[in-house]
Amino acid sequence: MNRPSILKQQSAAKCRRGVISVFAAILTVVVLGMVAFSVDTGYILSSKEELQRTADSAALAATWEYAKQLSEGHDSATAESNGRVVAASFVGANPVGQLSLALDANSANAADGDIVFGYVNDFDSPSLTLDTLAGAPYNAVTIKVQRNSARNGNLSLFFAPILGVSSAGIATEATAAFIRDVNGFEVPNDGSNIDILPYALDLDTWNSWMAGAADDDWTYNDDGTITAGADGELEVNLFPQGTGSPGNRGTVDIGSNNNSTNDIARQIVYGISPADLAHHGGSLEFDAAGELTLNGDTGISAGVKDELTSIKGQPRIIPVFSSVSGNGNNADYTIVKWFGIRIVDVKLTGPMNKKHVTIQACPVITKGAIPSTTTGTSAYVYSPVSLIK
Repeated sequence: MNRPSILKQQSAAKCRRGVISVFAAILTVVVLGMVAFSVDTGYILSSKEELQRTADSAALAATWEYAKQLSEGHDSATAESNGRVVAASFVGANPVGQLSLALDANSANAADGDIVFGYVNDFDSPSLTLDTLAGAPYNAVTIKVQRNSARNGNLSLFFAPILGVSSAGIATEATAAFIRDVNGFEVPNDGSNIDILPYALDLDTWNSWMAGAADDDWTYNDDGTITAGADGELEVNLFPQGTGSPGNRGTVDIGSNNNSTNDIARQIVYGISPADLAHHGGSLEFDAAGELTLNGDTGISAGVKDELTSIKGQPRIIPVFSSVSGNGNNADYTIVKWFGIRIVDVKLTGPMNKKHVTIQACPVITKGAIPSTTTGTSAYVYSPVSLIK
């Protein structure tokens, strides 16, 4: 090979080495960009998962606290205030990107706030919305958690600053709710009983009660005891007054129409069983007209006074009827509402005008509740809390 040819080959090799160096430099930038993209994208996605976890836990906790406060007899404003405190506590205890987050307490309950209380009517709607104008008591809480320029600061990135991007904003929300308007009851998923008392109260008495025409002779204390004296919670007598009218309140048959005193005693203490519900096709539920017919008996047997006394202070559900046809054990009650109560006093001996089963309104949290799309089918009766969004 002659010398000019060798020199030409050496020159070409040097040129190729120069091209490879340039290509390697370009490739390094590309690889670094890919690393930056993959690492920071993974970090953002991981942080979003943490953010969603935080929102979920805070929504559940706030809604549970609200429902718990109601079940303990506190007013909605107190329950809401405590719910907001619990939401902020859960968010602060669940860091995102190694930073403990803060929420706006949003005490004015603005619809675009971080903590929003409201009402959900249709749990299965694909376009679920929180109605903040429905008025208390609410049944849902939406929690919005943010790491952005508006609140808590953007999420700082690792490699993206090489490409001129130093941070990213992320936000998410979750909604938890419980059923506030109950259409009826079905066997709970765990097969447990439902705390329904087999006694019905007439709608006229219920309306007068809610309007304030009732007595206030008993106090339910925080420790579960009951003492004589007014506490601002009105009471009525669930016991029939013996007027002979077919409108008398009394026992309703949940289960077999031939319920014995032993059956009634069992239901008072332990609630309505899946076997009882099986007699009604597995559920007690209002029809399209908002009614449910139950056979019953216009009276309360003194044979269950010990069972009624044993559940004093405990939350129970009673049906409310608008009308009754027939007499004695041939009575048919038209049930139109479910209501949460507690028994505060029982006397089923002595003169008829002295007998009473005195009840107060009492929020009840129960499994097996079937939601209603109609407001007012129940009062003081709620389901457990669940995430719905």
